[in-house]
Formats: sequence, C-alpha cells, structure tokens
Amino acid sequence: MGFCNLGPEPKVAKAVVHRGEEPPLVGSGGSGAVFFSGCTLRCVFCQNHQISQGRLGEFTTPDALAAEFIRLQEKGCVNVNLVTPTPHLPAILQSLAAARGLGLRIPIVYNTGGYESVEVLERLEGVVDVYLPDFKYGTNEAAERFSSAPRYVEHALAAIVEMRRQVGRLEVRDGVAVRGMIVRHLVLPENLARTDRALALLAESVSTDIALSLMAQYQPSFLAARIRGIRRRLRPTEYERAVMTARALGFSEGWFQDLEQIDGRFLPDFDREDPFGS
Repeated sequence: MGFCNLGPEPKVAKAVVHRGEEPPLVGSGGSGAVFFSGCTLRCVFCQNHQISQGRLGEFTTPDALAAEFIRLQEKGCVNVNLVTPTPHLPAILQSLAAARGLGLRIPIVYNTGGYESVEVLERLEGVVDVYLPDFKYGTNEAAERFSSAPRYVEHALAAIVEMRRQVGRLEVRDGVAVRGMIVRHLVLPENLARTDRALALLAESVSTDIALSLMAQYQPSFLAARIRGIRRRLRPTEYERAVMTARALGFSEGWFQDLEQIDGRFLPDFDREDPFGS
C-alpha cells in the first residue's frame, strides 16, 4: 500500500452524471464523473474523505473501466471526468485505449489536486483534452499543515505550466469545454490557503488568461472541526477580498461563486447511489 492507501489495482468509488462542475464541464448532458478511491494528498478538510482517505470503493479492471466510460457517454455526458486519477494511471491509460476502440469520442477531463509530477504528465500528452487542477495553496507551510504535501507549490506550479503547454487556453464549443485548462482555488477562512500569494504565483508563472474557478464552497468537514481557523465556514468579506485580488491581478476568464447559494449540497455522501443527490 502506498501513501495513497492503494495497491496496484484500480479502485472506483462512483461513476455518475455530475451537474455540479463549472458550466462548460456540464453542458446539457452533465459531466461523466468517475470518482477514484485514494489520493496523493491528505487534506484535513476534504469533502470527499470517504473515498480519498477511507476505504470506500470497489476494485475493478481496465476492461470494466472502459465499459463504464462508454456507459457515461451513452447516458449523454459531455465528457469523462477522471476525479483524482493519478494513483490509477496505468489502468486508466489501458482503459482509455480500449474505450476508444469501442467508440469513446467525448473529451477526457483530468481532475486533480495539483500535486503532480511533470514526468507523469508528459505521458498524458495527447490523451487528456481538459486539465482541471487545483492550485490549493500559496505557501508550502500551508500545504504541509493542511494536506501533508511537501513542496506543494513548486510541484503544482510546474504541473500547471506543463498542462498549459499541452492543451493551451480553454476552448469551448456549443457551451462545452473541448480542450484547455481550468484552474481551481478554494478560498479558506482567515486566508489560511494564502489565496493572495496563490493567485499572484499563477499570474506570474502561468498567465492571467487562464480560466480561473475561485471557489467559495468551503465547509468544515472531515477533521476540520478540530482545527482552529478552518472549523467555520467562509465569511462573505473573506471571499470578496479574494475576488478583488483576482480582479486586481488581471484574471478575466472563469467563475466566481455566490455564497448565498452554497449549502449542504456541496458535501457529497458516497454511501448514496448519487453522492450529490438529484
């Protein structure tokens, strides 16, 4: 077993039609989200902790995974959204090759916490259409404290630069993302993710023309209730400050969230058939 709590076999928690992603990842048919078990991070506030840190999920095979990709396409999904895929890459690459032979034609989304190696990403060139990385923290101190991720900033920035090189700016056709990258950042209470520094690093090291998803949906889950500073929800003034920072730096493409519309629906329950409800 590795740090990700997995051995060599791929393990899938859920494969569902997901309508809670950014608009061009959902389109009219929803995103075909395949939630893999395990994770390369150990975020103390993880909303998916049942599958990222717990043992929830079922072992599968590359052929069964390929069939799942085809099923999601047949249900009308506008993409296959691989959520936390890195520990499962050998099987995923086999599955995608098999699925293309079976007629898979929708874009492949690589949905990751950002803690990636450039060497691994280079193997994905020509395989992934849309990269969806987090850039979680502006300092390594925050990354180690909340996600047990040494040198997160350096690794994540290098990864995002490589992703950008491969797929370029976000391309949307008929309301659906077909190529490019969306970078997510979750704002934490008391600026504990160092959002100001994170956004400045993205602007300096990548570009301000990236599609930025600045998320306000933080809710204290998993171990967060025990930790001072993150055991409460985000205040409107904290998020407004992050929005102002993004605008001042020149980010002009992407999404902000409305705090008034955020409730318990952002907390999935992977014991249910549909973790996010209808």
